[in-house]
Amino acid sequence: MGSIRSVSIGGLSIGGGSPVRVESMLKTPLEDIDGCINELHGLKVAGCELVRTSYRDLKQETSLKEVVNSSPIPIMADIHFDHRLALSAMIAGCLSVRVNPGNLGGEDRMMKVLAAARDANVVIRVGANGGSLSNDQIARADGDRAKALVLAVREQVDLCLQNGFEDVIVSAKSSDVKETMRANHMLASIYDLPFHIGITEAGPPFEGAIKSAVGIGGLLMSGIGDTIRVSLSGDGVLEVKAAYQILRSLGIRSKGVEWISCPTCGRCRMDSKVYVDKVRKIFDGIDDVPDGFKVAVMGCEVNGPREAAGADLGIAGAPSGFIVFARGKSLGSWPLEMMESVIPEILREVLSRAGDTHLP
Repeated sequence: MGSIRSVSIGGLSIGGGSPVRVESMLKTPLEDIDGCINELHGLKVAGCELVRTSYRDLKQETSLKEVVNSSPIPIMADIHFDHRLALSAMIAGCLSVRVNPGNLGGEDRMMKVLAAARDANVVIRVGANGGSLSNDQIARADGDRAKALVLAVREQVDLCLQNGFEDVIVSAKSSDVKETMRANHMLASIYDLPFHIGITEAGPPFEGAIKSAVGIGGLLMSGIGDTIRVSLSGDGVLEVKAAYQILRSLGIRSKGVEWISCPTCGRCRMDSKVYVDKVRKIFDGIDDVPDGFKVAVMGCEVNGPREAAGADLGIAGAPSGFIVFARGKSLGSWPLEMMESVIPEILREVLSRAGDTHLP
């Protein structure tokens, strides 16, 4: 999975066989230092491993420095228009910067950024965005926006490599799934550098998560992608959770409990939607459930233990109430009203012998 080459940002390895990293972006303005730190700690708890922050004004350098020094997660400064912001971000302690090839300016500006990055051991992400393509780039690509993204990335990545700077991450993103996928496939045929992937401006949480899953999932299945961000109009924690769900669905990484539940039908002995919520609340109150632990909530006893035979713990509706099973083996049956008292007890028993019932 992912690239051959690797880079390191504050000890976080990206590419070269490292786990696919999960990213987000600060939604809080840098001026609100306490708000930024609170947001960063929330993202850390959710499993975020790298956070980008918009850095738009040299007057923010003091705030950026304080946020970087207090952050539990490496910070990448997001730079547009002014190369001096990249230089300032490095002075503030950022170990990575993203530069946009669509608006950074001429080669002389990029050369100054490269020189400073080399001296400070800073990683540069060359991040082309469909909304920042220049008219010249689009014209040279004969109107093909995916090819224009490739041209934009190549202009600066090639400049980096020609000058012996290899601590580079490649990124080409658009709000169009097919456009993004085509651009990344073309770039992956050229570079063995680490790739950051995502669908930019994907939308509100529901629509954006689906759109991101299609694009990010398709690229990951093709072996493209070393870091991912799900770009949603909402809380960054939702972005991180959605990212891990994509990775979990592909069997790449697990974070938290993996849920299996039936869509309900006429056979249901219990309303699975209601009881999924009940069981989730039970698990929310238990801290030592390992990542990747599979829980199934099924509406009936006909398919429950069979369809969810791989679950570490399963609950299914039955004529007498509900049954509990682990790895397809029945552990007993109880009335529905006893679920909230029975499940925690059985869960603790299952966790105590996790070596027998849970596959990491």
